[in-house]
Amino acid sequence: MQLEKVFPFLTWFKHVTRDTIKADIFAGLTGAVIVLPQGVAFATIAGLPPEYGLYTAMVTPIVAALFGSSWHLVSGPTTAISIVVFSAVSHHADPGTAEFIKLALTMTFLAGIYQLSFGLARLGALVNFVSHTVVIGFTAGAAILIATSQMKHITGIFVPKGESFLHTWMDLFSGIGNFNPYLLVIALVTLLTAIATKKLFPKLPNLLFGMVAGSVVAMYLGNYTDGIKLVGEIPAHLPPVSSPEFSFSTIKMLAPEAFAIALLGLIEAVSISRAVATKSGQRIDANQEFIGQGLSNITGSFFSSYAGSGSFTRSGINYEAGAKTPMSAIFAALFLMIIVLLIAPLTAYLPIAAMGGVILLVAYNLVDFHHIKQTLAFSKSESSILLTTFFATLFLELEFAIYLGVMLSLVLFLAKTSTPRIPTLSVDRSEGERGKFINVNKKPLKQCPQLKIIRIDMSIYFGSINHIQKRIVQIAEKEGIYHILIVGSGINFIDLAGAEALVAENNSLKKHGGGLYFVGLKSSVYEFAARACFIRNIGGDHFFDTKAEAIRQIYKRLDKDICAGCDARIFKECNQN
Repeated sequence: MQLEKVFPFLTWFKHVTRDTIKADIFAGLTGAVIVLPQGVAFATIAGLPPEYGLYTAMVTPIVAALFGSSWHLVSGPTTAISIVVFSAVSHHADPGTAEFIKLALTMTFLAGIYQLSFGLARLGALVNFVSHTVVIGFTAGAAILIATSQMKHITGIFVPKGESFLHTWMDLFSGIGNFNPYLLVIALVTLLTAIATKKLFPKLPNLLFGMVAGSVVAMYLGNYTDGIKLVGEIPAHLPPVSSPEFSFSTIKMLAPEAFAIALLGLIEAVSISRAVATKSGQRIDANQEFIGQGLSNITGSFFSSYAGSGSFTRSGINYEAGAKTPMSAIFAALFLMIIVLLIAPLTAYLPIAAMGGVILLVAYNLVDFHHIKQTLAFSKSESSILLTTFFATLFLELEFAIYLGVMLSLVLFLAKTSTPRIPTLSVDRSEGERGKFINVNKKPLKQCPQLKIIRIDMSIYFGSINHIQKRIVQIAEKEGIYHILIVGSGINFIDLAGAEALVAENNSLKKHGGGLYFVGLKSSVYEFAARACFIRNIGGDHFFDTKAEAIRQIYKRLDKDICAGCDARIFKECNQN
């Protein structure tokens, strides 16, 4: 078992059979054909030579499959990470240059270190606190930026490197006189062919067919214009060994941006693997997924691969193609190596305008229209996260947009948990002789004038204790009730700040002859309370295992003169005196 924690592939390798290998080979071949045009397109988005997208699709999936937890997740180059890589590295070097490539590989290494560290520190649960709306907003903004970046390639209008979103469109409008219609025709033929292939033959690699159609049209139109530029021949060899730059100045320069890439990659990988797992019935270990992604990027940086993560398209197709084990992702990488060795020279005939058409389709598919519409219609808080991340992506630095979206997501989460529901309960005697605790908002019931029963439906920690204290003070000062029983079945934990505040409130109530009482605490909460001396400071006689015992003991401490004139008589003990 200990060995399987270090080498998780030993767990699923036991399930590999002749039948699973057949299924995985077919799924892997499908994935290899699909990733071929995607890898070239994504590398172009990242500002890298086309072959680097293919190298990433060869190395990253193998390591991620061996050390991740998902049986169907396929890692590799992705659109969102590609544009962040371009945005981050283009500040320091010109896209496509040797310096740019070196820095991109260094950033990949650093992102992998961050991810591996998170996994080893068991921080996988952190992804649960980041709204998926952050990714939806970011990718929608990234899609518009990606489409904007291709306008110069499909119009022939010159746009200086490194221009912002707004300045790019200003340059396009001002240079409309240099518009080349032949390039637009090539892009549209590529785009429409890819769309038609997807509709008519959904199982075929539509992007590949689009590229072929665009190349054929470009060869014909080449007789009428000399403005058609080609991608150029991709080297027909396997990923060469590379070396990131480890100088202190470079690491210091890239570390903040690498953190953004690491964070985005983790959110993508875990959310995609969980989405596929809901169909396959598999349980995902987020910590192991962090480790798998980290190791894949670290390894990839030494084999000419830039930062990658889980791909929703390839993972979904991998599952639909019948993949049974992570061997499918490994087969996809191996088949891609063979394909590149055989057909790489053909990319010499691929026009950049056709690549632009493919990238426009990729950008469009990035936008999750269904979830955007649903979010805007039903949730104001999620809508604020979505719109903030979206506009920050368009008009601010991309890595800052990620941080802003994640930060806003966490702030809204903390805001929700800082105001837990605290319903008032009373005893419904119609539920039996002893009665049952019922929320008085759901059923109007009489309440004891001396004992207030409340339930806290969330954890008691530094963020929520102020809200809880206000409610206790309100009960004591406005209602004049100093005995308060807290039903703790909904409390997941109590931190030290929460414990100290509750002790202070108990001491305050004691001055009026009352106190705080607790019933139904979870065993883990009770153990912490005991270790932190919370129980000793409040008093062991203030904690009860059952509601019946709690009422019986607290009733003995009530003012019997008040009880004598009370007509509520909601407790069994009220009628025994």
